Amino acid sequence: MTNQKKLKAVQSVSGQVTLPGSKSITNRILLLSAIADGATTIIGPLVSDDTLHMIDALKKLQVDLTQKDNGDILIHGTRGNFKNKSAEIFLGNAGTAFRPLTAALSFSKGQYTLSGLPRMHERPIKDLVDALLQLNADITYLGQEGYPPLKISPSEIMINGPIKIRGDISSQFLTSLLMAMPLTKKEVVIEIEGDLISKPYIDITLNLMARFGIHVKKIDWKHFVIPGSSSYVSPGEIFVEGDASSASYFLAAGALAGDIEVKGIGRNSIQGDVKFAEALVLMGADINILEASIQVTKVAALQAINLDCNHIPDAAMTLAVLALFAKGTTKLLNIGSWRVKETDRIKAMANELRKLGAAVTEGNDFIEITPPLKVKEHVEIDTYDDHRMAMCFSLVSLRNIPITINDPGCVNKTFPTYFEVLESIVKT
Repeated sequence: MTNQKKLKAVQSVSGQVTLPGSKSITNRILLLSAIADGATTIIGPLVSDDTLHMIDALKKLQVDLTQKDNGDILIHGTRGNFKNKSAEIFLGNAGTAFRPLTAALSFSKGQYTLSGLPRMHERPIKDLVDALLQLNADITYLGQEGYPPLKISPSEIMINGPIKIRGDISSQFLTSLLMAMPLTKKEVVIEIEGDLISKPYIDITLNLMARFGIHVKKIDWKHFVIPGSSSYVSPGEIFVEGDASSASYFLAAGALAGDIEVKGIGRNSIQGDVKFAEALVLMGADINILEASIQVTKVAALQAINLDCNHIPDAAMTLAVLALFAKGTTKLLNIGSWRVKETDRIKAMANELRKLGAAVTEGNDFIEITPPLKVKEHVEIDTYDDHRMAMCFSLVSLRNIPITINDPGCVNKTFPTYFEVLESIVKT
């Protein structure tokens, strides 16, 4: 029988939630620290399946990495020269580890194989590989062309003009290129073909690169110029802010059922998903954004929205579940990246919302949700080994509706203690 989490009907929530560190920020900082000059102390990193895959990979590459008793991580940088020149690296389903390591290892003059779980081998990587091949990288597909697993062999990197890459599949491809390019020690221009999705995630990358001394020139989101003859230098200490995507569940919990303060993000957050709070305002929520926290109060009646979600692709999943309780039809647009995540999230979301009684229309890059007159109770929600499916649908219980989450352990990918934290704000 499938492992299950049965959530009782809840009428109200209240309290404070302190967020775990951001997965996106943690994995970027882990790699930047590893390829920088000097020692970096990472304060408040996320410990989850995805970040542990990055940590294990760096250890296999013989990076000097120490996990301290207080949770901080100390890394002595390699200046981009990993000691181990031959390694087989397994990365689970961690896209934020697999894609950047593919780029960095392409410049490392070693023999590496990168593999993951079956779903990772279904997630496209061709656009990133094609961009690296323009630099004379030696990368071979070990399975289906365009998908992991990969074999990376030593090569002489050559730069003969702008590096072109598509921007409309995953922002992780551009992030990977940007982070790896300073290893060439040459000026590099990256040229975006088509539209660039998930721009706030690129801003996270540029912000963190600047913290390590690399200042990229961004021109109209179409051209990125990486300066030559510069190297990553450790900032000494760097703090990982709370995960804004994870914040969305607790902000939504407040809007649905009570008064919640989410600590760890605020008005100065570098994460795009902090703008989820603005989407809640559009739905009628009372939001107060402070320096290092966000407060939300229960809404008498949520209103449906029609929203371009390019800037909050992960947090937009939470809006899809809130649509069950909104007046009118909600349409979430520009979410094509959902198709190539941990699962096909548009299809998965449509399937599970229909179980609860919603009328759902799905397109290549949108989903439209009309709530039922009464949301069905005691429904079993399949999670497709996708942490965000489990966390999103848990919110249904906060409208006094018992629900069962199948395979709840999938939250270990980014938020191992999620259900304990959710239960901590439930008022009995």
